[in-house]
Amino acid sequence: MATPFIFYIYKYAPSGTKEWDTIFGTITANGFTSAKSFAHAVFTKLTFVMLTGIWFLTSKNWWKFAILVPLTLFLFQLFGVLNQELQYIDEYDFWYSLPVVLPVLFFMTYISYRMGKRSSEGGDLKKQADEEIKNIFSDKL
Repeated sequence: MATPFIFYIYKYAPSGTKEWDTIFGTITANGFTSAKSFAHAVFTKLTFVMLTGIWFLTSKNWWKFAILVPLTLFLFQLFGVLNQELQYIDEYDFWYSLPVVLPVLFFMTYISYRMGKRSSEGGDLKKQADEEIKNIFSDKL
């Protein structure tokens, strides 16, 4: 519920200044044109990291590891924003995340293939479910 507030914290930053004094400390522009644009970049990335992290931790589905792909990308982007030495924020993040993303994608493709093979061996699942529903309603009437 707090994510909209976290996402829009940057709106409280003063425009056109390189520093923003808060109760938590001073936020500097960190290579951006202003503290407001830096805060926008940080809180945008932080919001998406929090949302995908919560989604991954609370998901009970078998495909929950696919959530690691966007989570990894958002983490690399967040670290790119916080790193003062990078000249371009989102340029190389994709390439650094490939060693994590590719095994997850291959694993998900394999699982999808295996599930598709099982459903084709067992017949049409939808047809079986429809017949079961028809049998349940016909027994009760």
